Amino acid sequence: MTKHLTILTGGSRGMGLAMGQQLLQKGQHVLSIARKTSPELATSAATPQQLLQWEQDLAQSATAAQRLATWLGTLKSSDWASLTLINNAGVIPQIAPLSQLPTAEMIHALRVGLEAPMAMTAAFLAATEGWTPPRKVLNISSGLGRRAMASQASYCTAKAGMDQFSSCVALEEAAKPHGARIVSLAPGVIDTEMQLQLRSAHSGDFPDVDRFAQLHAAGQLTSAQDAAARVLAWLDRPDFGAQVVADVRQP
Repeated sequence: MTKHLTILTGGSRGMGLAMGQQLLQKGQHVLSIARKTSPELATSAATPQQLLQWEQDLAQSATAAQRLATWLGTLKSSDWASLTLINNAGVIPQIAPLSQLPTAEMIHALRVGLEAPMAMTAAFLAATEGWTPPRKVLNISSGLGRRAMASQASYCTAKAGMDQFSSCVALEEAAKPHGARIVSLAPGVIDTEMQLQLRSAHSGDFPDVDRFAQLHAAGQLTSAQDAAARVLAWLDRPDFGAQVVADVRQP
């Protein structure tokens, strides 16, 4: 078969939307999972069968993972040339020191940013266990998962956890005859709503606000479209998975 399937979380806006559009333009089949469906994403599909969009709150990770597992159980491995899961969704909670952060916001950030990717990866791998078509998991991480930053404890912790769980799963899958390949990839500094939040924060709450404002002023932010292209190019690399914790800015 020549059909390729990509399951993409957070595909309704930002880099996620750009990745979904580019995957559809390449002729791939896409399941986009986000809080809202995207009319803009739908216009990139050549046929209605090429795109499926689920409205799903990823903070309800057990429900989302079960829905994915059930749906994958209806597929036949012989119908697909490859399957890929891209865990892209994430949130930045209120920008504040942990002592001032509402507990509900901290929990929500960790559920969407770490718990959901782990649950979705587990469901994906379990439902396709033993499949012979190549399977890949791409986790969209961040440089903030590898560098501590004040007033970003939840986000940094979620991304650091994503790097570590990817490394653990890579060891598990490497021991299987047709194990999936997994990478936790930092996509660089992207011009998204998240960046706007960071550079608009109060300096008293966020000591690094000037750094993010300067990145924007100097034109050093990558567009969502360019970042998506770089991430998808990494996904297509023949050595994908050889380095589990990676950065698109590496050669």
